[in-house]
Amino acid sequence: MHRFAAAALLVLSGFACAQQAPEQILQEAVTAHRAGNLDAAIRSYRAYLTVRPEAVDARSNLGAALASTGRYSEAITEYREALKRSPHNFAISLNLSLAYYKSDEIARAATELAALHREQPGNRQVILLLGDCWLRQGEDAKVIELLTPVERQDENDLAIAYMLGTALLRDKQMEVGQRILDRILREGDSAEARLLLGTAKLNALEYPDAIADLRKAAELNPHLPDVYSYLGRAEMDSGDMAAARTAFEKELAQNPVDFESNLNLAVLLKQDEDYAGARKLLDRALLVRPGDLRVLYQVGSIELAEGKLEQARATFEGVIKQAPQFVEAHISLAAAYYRLKRKEDGDRERAVVQKLKAAQDAREERGKAQ
Repeated sequence: MHRFAAAALLVLSGFACAQQAPEQILQEAVTAHRAGNLDAAIRSYRAYLTVRPEAVDARSNLGAALASTGRYSEAITEYREALKRSPHNFAISLNLSLAYYKSDEIARAATELAALHREQPGNRQVILLLGDCWLRQGEDAKVIELLTPVERQDENDLAIAYMLGTALLRDKQMEVGQRILDRILREGDSAEARLLLGTAKLNALEYPDAIADLRKAAELNPHLPDVYSYLGRAEMDSGDMAAARTAFEKELAQNPVDFESNLNLAVLLKQDEDYAGARKLLDRALLVRPGDLRVLYQVGSIELAEGKLEQARATFEGVIKQAPQFVEAHISLAAAYYRLKRKEDGDRERAVVQKLKAAQDAREERGKAQ
């Protein structure tokens, strides 16, 4: 009896909603949205859109309400549907970019933001978001090209200076990077300044000093993006794998899509034969940098370790096709060929490795002589 009564109540409620004028439903949605009652707003927007599917503003508002509740994939669907009806709407395109950004689809966000930057090259929000996306993707040259003219216009903008300085130091442009670093240091000791100092020392292979600066940066601001990622790399390069793992885990706890932390922690997990955990991190890294060869090489090495020989062979061949000088990939491909009983192919890859190593040794000898 109670079930029947509840069902009847739902039917009556739906009938009452159907009797409302569409404009009244929309007004209820907007009122609920402004009051922060997002669930009610979402329900009313959707009810309105069943009657007025062409209403771009209402669909955009629905996307915003969904994004505010963290339902980014649903928000993306609504924004894209709105853009079908209003393809050159800058505000909706920006919201779509933000939804991709906040859902950690950095590559998609960068694509959308690059298009918006071409449309409005002076939009500061777009510049900051695009710069951050490219920085996360390791596109340092693009960051430098994007931010250099902006930094010249306003040398007091520390956010721009910090991103540009990071890209310059990572791109080994030490002299220009040092100029920006010196300006940041004039503001006093800060986590950002320590992180840039640590990055410069890490590039110079000065691991103890780099670790000291990076630890100080983490102490000053444990939530500073990339601080534990760089600390983990410094610890890893200095041989302290346990400390490196702890640092990478801290970075990923606050920034799950940090590329270097995902990749390097995956390498450490692979060494511990935690192949499932490593593969999960590599898949996440590929969301940030699709097709990255370092990641694909690690995927292949896991396939090889798990005995998935044909998959490993195909993966390594794909890497080598794009990077013929990738020595480790040739070594691993040779191993895959031998385990597949393809001795002739394995011998060919070994010969390639010997040739590449001889060329590398010759370059190092010329460098020493100079």
